[in-house]
Amino acid sequence: MSNSKWAIRLPIIITSAVAIGVLLGANFTTSDTPSGDMNKSLFKFREVLGYIDRNYVDDVDSEELVETAIVKMLEKLDPHTVYIPKEEAVLAQSQLQGNFEGIGIEFNIFKDTLYVVTPLSGGPSEKVGLQAGDKIVKVDGENIAGIGLNNRKVFEKLRGPKGSEAKLQIIRDSKKAPLDFTIIRDKIPQSSVDVSYMVNKEVGYIKVSRFTATTYDEFYAAMEKLIDQGMKKLVLDLTGNPGGYLDKAVNMADELLADDDMIVYTKGKESRYNDEYRAVRKGIFEKGPVVVMIDQGSASASEIVAGALQDNDRALIVGRRSFGKGLVQMPINLSDGAELRLTISRYYTPSGRSIQKPYDGKDDAYSHDLADRYENGELFVADSIHVNDTLEYATGKGRKVYGGGGIVPDFFVAIDTTETSSYLTKMYTSNSLREYTFKYYEANKQKFEKMGFDEFFNDFKVTDKMLEDLNKVAKENGVKYNAVDFAKSKELVRIHMKAQIARSNWGEEGFFPVFNQADEIFIKALTLFDQAEQLAERN
Repeated sequence: MSNSKWAIRLPIIITSAVAIGVLLGANFTTSDTPSGDMNKSLFKFREVLGYIDRNYVDDVDSEELVETAIVKMLEKLDPHTVYIPKEEAVLAQSQLQGNFEGIGIEFNIFKDTLYVVTPLSGGPSEKVGLQAGDKIVKVDGENIAGIGLNNRKVFEKLRGPKGSEAKLQIIRDSKKAPLDFTIIRDKIPQSSVDVSYMVNKEVGYIKVSRFTATTYDEFYAAMEKLIDQGMKKLVLDLTGNPGGYLDKAVNMADELLADDDMIVYTKGKESRYNDEYRAVRKGIFEKGPVVVMIDQGSASASEIVAGALQDNDRALIVGRRSFGKGLVQMPINLSDGAELRLTISRYYTPSGRSIQKPYDGKDDAYSHDLADRYENGELFVADSIHVNDTLEYATGKGRKVYGGGGIVPDFFVAIDTTETSSYLTKMYTSNSLREYTFKYYEANKQKFEKMGFDEFFNDFKVTDKMLEDLNKVAKENGVKYNAVDFAKSKELVRIHMKAQIARSNWGEEGFFPVFNQADEIFIKALTLFDQAEQLAERN
């Protein structure tokens, strides 16, 4: 159904923050025997549907009516209980499984044409010889260039069961004629730890983008790597992380907390959904200072980690107030392949606070909360953060914390708008910046492949000529040049261009060290280790 609640939200799970939430790791498949009242309600619903099917003046699609009724029924509950139709459930589940089945490429769409940004290492596309810069013009004999291509259509064409064939026709600039490839789809891993690297000789940085089935293993491997490289202090970046599996968040926090520290507990209507989670193992990094980065896009499982570390006085939290999702969903497989994600409990941080922000059944008001924060000035001024004084709690060492609307950071960082502009935004929305840097890298690939990252980081400069060429690409993509905006954003554009070029050659380990030079929360985090060290010494 095109207008279902989930159909509207599904793109957000792919491209934006705050969509996944907190999920229990196992799917729930059994159902209880309906009560007498429920049987009466079910009979009434069947009765009405039967009258419609037999007697309504026009032909009706009974299945569509039922789908609509389910969506409308769930809207009476809470914003995070959702119904996912069968045709969209597989894609939704793949966001959390840590892998999917497909051909294994990172792609981008420029001027309605599908470009291979890079074939994923060890994946089926790399094995048959697809290269960065290849343009995919046909899939299984069907033209896909110039048809109004979007991410969903690409997923539909290129993903498929392991072992199935995808026949691709590509155009490669170095070849006169199109090339044909037959690719056997396979399982493709998806990383949820985007990057881990040493900022300096003592500080390690880990970026976790969501909590999937593989997140804990990825996090532990990243910690081992950084400790081997001499890490004594940790920056854990949870900005924009929309959540995921509860147990993976618990396991991650366990590695940073002392034995028997409370991590989180849950309470539901049914006692079987009441549980508490404590640190149970010797953690890999229980003593060193930790600073956690959060923002308005950090939700649910991210808030569990941040809340546990804050309430146990284990880490300093820096950034902006998190999303405020304190509900736990049980994924339930329905008989036709659809999925119900049903809220079965609330979770509470160790101090006893629920960080769920208020909801009153009006989905529009709830979903517009982040926009309201922007308009009310909360993202710019710490004093504009709304906290409920009646929901005041204390950490183990007596620091004040608040419930009822997200994790309030120990150190607030405003959004820096001094270098942003509508012209820069249009460069991104038109894909102009990514298109230019991708093509620039391809034209200079041999030079970059011979260059070490340290040399690139320290010596490579984005020239004024490159900026001029970027503006030409933007103009070709329908972006009108704005001299005032460009002057305002020019230095930020240089950093973003350099970061994208670094990504093309060194992946995320090249991108983030450059990109983070303009991240105001990251910059602030690096200044807080004296306080974080004092906090760590108190434990």
